Amino acid sequence: MGARFAVTGGREGWIRVLLTAVGVGLGVALLLLTAAIPSALAARHDREQARQDYTYGRTVPPKAANTLMIADVDTQYRGKDVRGRLVEPEGPRAPLPPGVRAYPAAGGMLVSPALKALLASDEGTLLRERLPYRVVGTIGESGLIGSHELSYYAGARHLEPLIDGSTVARISSFGDPHPTSEHTDPVLVLLVLVVFVVLLMPVAVFIAAAVRFGGERRDRRLAALRLVGADSRMTRRIAAGEALAGAVLGLVLGAGFFLAGRQAAGSAEVLGVSVFPGYLTPAPPLVLLVAVAVPAAAVLVTLFALRGVVIEPLGVVRTGRPARRRLWWRLLLPPAGLAMLYPMIGQGHDEGNFNQYLVTGGVMLLLVGVTALLPWVVETVVARLAPGGVAWQLAVRRLQLSSGTAARMVNGIAVAVAGAIALQMLFAGVESDYSRPTHHDLTRAQMQVNLPPTVPVPDAAAHFARTPGVRRVTALSSGSLGTRSWRGDQDIAVELTVGGCASLRELAALPSCRDGDVFALAGGDASDDGTARAVLPGRTLYVDPSPGGRHAREAVWTVPRGVQPARPVKDPTGMLRSGVLMTPRALPAGARTTVHGAVYLSLDPSVPDVTERVRNTAAGLSPMANPMQWAATEHSRKFTSIRTGLFVGAACVLALIGASLLVSQLEQLRERRKLLSSLVAVGTRRRTLGLSVLWQTAVPVALGLLLASVVGLALGAVLLRMTGATVRVDWASVLTMTGIGGAVVLVVTLLSLPPLLRLMRPDGLRTE
Repeated sequence: MGARFAVTGGREGWIRVLLTAVGVGLGVALLLLTAAIPSALAARHDREQARQDYTYGRTVPPKAANTLMIADVDTQYRGKDVRGRLVEPEGPRAPLPPGVRAYPAAGGMLVSPALKALLASDEGTLLRERLPYRVVGTIGESGLIGSHELSYYAGARHLEPLIDGSTVARISSFGDPHPTSEHTDPVLVLLVLVVFVVLLMPVAVFIAAAVRFGGERRDRRLAALRLVGADSRMTRRIAAGEALAGAVLGLVLGAGFFLAGRQAAGSAEVLGVSVFPGYLTPAPPLVLLVAVAVPAAAVLVTLFALRGVVIEPLGVVRTGRPARRRLWWRLLLPPAGLAMLYPMIGQGHDEGNFNQYLVTGGVMLLLVGVTALLPWVVETVVARLAPGGVAWQLAVRRLQLSSGTAARMVNGIAVAVAGAIALQMLFAGVESDYSRPTHHDLTRAQMQVNLPPTVPVPDAAAHFARTPGVRRVTALSSGSLGTRSWRGDQDIAVELTVGGCASLRELAALPSCRDGDVFALAGGDASDDGTARAVLPGRTLYVDPSPGGRHAREAVWTVPRGVQPARPVKDPTGMLRSGVLMTPRALPAGARTTVHGAVYLSLDPSVPDVTERVRNTAAGLSPMANPMQWAATEHSRKFTSIRTGLFVGAACVLALIGASLLVSQLEQLRERRKLLSSLVAVGTRRRTLGLSVLWQTAVPVALGLLLASVVGLALGAVLLRMTGATVRVDWASVLTMTGIGGAVVLVVTLLSLPPLLRLMRPDGLRTE
C-alpha cells in the first residue's frame, strides 16, 4: 500500500517520489563510480604492463626475425606527457604492442586519437615541429591507458648503434616477463583508506537525507490513514513502503546516471587522468551490495525518523513543541572513533601495518559524529538567537520549528569539509616523506638537455643559443677515467668533465683558463675521490668507452705535466664535482664519442612557450636528446597519484553535494509553497522572503562548517600521530576547505532563487 501511495498519489505524489529518487540516484551513481575505481585502476595498470618495453638487461639478444629495435623518446607538451617510441622491426615476426597491427615505415607514425586531434589543431603547432613524421594510422584502444593519452610509434632506422641498455634496446616481446611485487608502504595504504572513507561518507549522508524528502506531508497522510482505521505499526510499514519505492526508483535512476557518466568519462580528463568507458565496470559483489544496502538503508532511516513521532487520527504530535534532543549519546561517537584509532598511534612507516578495519571504523565514527552533533548544535543555537529584522525573524522562526530539516541539508557538506580538512592535514604532514629537494640552482639554469654521443656538444650549444628565450648556455661533457683498462676491474676511477672555459668556471674557481688547459679538482662530494692518486704526471689513464655504445673503442690519455689544481664550486645541479676538468683541445680525439654531453640553459620566462621551443631544438638535434625541466622538489609518483585520485574524487563529491543540495532546497521550497503564497498575499515583500531563505541556509551552514573544522582538525591530528609525523595545522588549507564548502552552498542557494520567485505568488493558495 505504501509503494502504491508513492506512485499513484497524483501529481503531488509523483513530484515527491521523483525528488527522492533523484537524490538517491545521484548518491547511487557516485557509489557505483567509486566501486568501479579499483577496476579502472587495474585496467590502466594491466594495459601499461601489456605494452611494457622496459625489459632491458645487461645482455642484448642477437638480431633475429622476431626482434625489434625500440627507443624511448618521451616528451612533454604544455604540461602534458607525450609517450613516444621509435621502432625498427628487424624481421617479419617482430613483436607488436597492443593496439598496433603493423609498424609504420621510417618517417611515418601511428598516433593516439587525442594526439591526432592535438596535432591537427592550432594548439599543436609547436608539437608538429617536434614530431616531423607523417601520420599513417592510429593506435587502438587496447594500446592506450586513457582516452586522452598522447602517444605515438614512429618508424626509424639505424637504432642498433645507439643501444645503451636504458633508452634504446632490442626486444623480442612486450610486457614484463618477471613482474615483481613491491613493498606496500603502510602510510600510503592509510592514505587510500582515509580517502575512500572521506569521499563515501557524504554520499551515504545524502542518500539518508534524500529518503526523508516530503516527511511532513507524509506524516499528515499517515494521520489520515489512522483516521480510517490503520494502527501505528501499519502506518510505519506504509511509510517504509513509500521510502522503499522511492529508493528502488532511485536505484534505477542511479544506474542510468552511472551509465551516462560512464559514457561521458571517455571524453573527460580530470587533473591529467582519463579513462575509457569500459574501465568503469564495478565488481558484481559491490553492485549487489549497493542494490541491497540502499533500499535497506531507506527503510531503516524512515523507521528511525518516525521513532519520536506520534501519528494520531487527528494529526501529528510533532506539530507541537518538539522535545529537546538528547546530547549524551551524540557525544559518545567521536570518543569511540578516537578509541579505535588510538592503538595505531606512532606506527608510522616502520612499526607495522595499520589495521584497515580499525582505521575505517574510527574515521567513520568521527565523521558520523558530525551528523549526530550538528542537529543538536543547530537546535541549541537557534533557540537562543536574538530577534532582528523581518527577514531574520522569519528565518529564525522557521529554523526553530524545523531545525532537524535544516541540519540534514547541511550534514553532507559538513562531513565532506571535516574529511577534507583531515586529509589536507595528513597530506601536508607526510608530504616531506615523499618528496625531496633536488638542490638544483634555479637561478643559474632552469632546464637541462642530455645529449647522445652522436651530437657534438659545441654544435648543440650553438643551436640552443639561437633558440628564442634562451639567455645563457652552459655546455659540458662527462665521462670517467680509470687507471686500468675498462675491460677488467678498475683500480681507481675519477670523473672527467670537458667544456669551454666559461662553462668550466661554473664548476670550479680557475686561476686562468685557455683552450688546451687541464685542471685537477679534489675535495668534491665523491666519498672515494681518487683524483690525487690517479692524476699523476706521465701516468696513462683510460677513458670509459661505455657511453659511446657497444662498438665504441677505449681511448687512452697520458697526464701532462701542466695540470693545474683548482677548487670546486657548486655546479648548477648543486653538486661539488671532482676529478679532471679538460678544455676541448686537451681531450684525446678517440674519446670525443665516449663522453656524453649535457647542456644547462638559463631561460627568459617572459618568452611564450620557451620550454617548448627548447624541446623542439633538442628534437631537431636528435630524437634521443632528453630535455628536462628543473623543479625545486621531486615527489613520489605513488604519493602524487593518490593525491590526484583524491582531487578527482573530491570534484565528483562536490558535484554530488551541489546537485543534492539543490534538489533538497527545491523540495523544501515546494513544501512551503502555501506558506510563501500566504506571506506574499498579506503584503510581505519578495526581497524580504528571499533574504529569509538566505538566512535559513546561512545559519546552519556556518554552524556546520564550524563543527566540521573542529572535528576535521581532531581527526587530522590523530592521523598525523598515527603516521609518526609532527602535528601541524595548515590553516590555509582549513580556510580553503571551509570556503569551498560555503561557496557550494551559496551557489546552490542562488540557483534556488528563481524557483522561489515563481512560488511567491498569491495564486499558490488555490487548492483542489
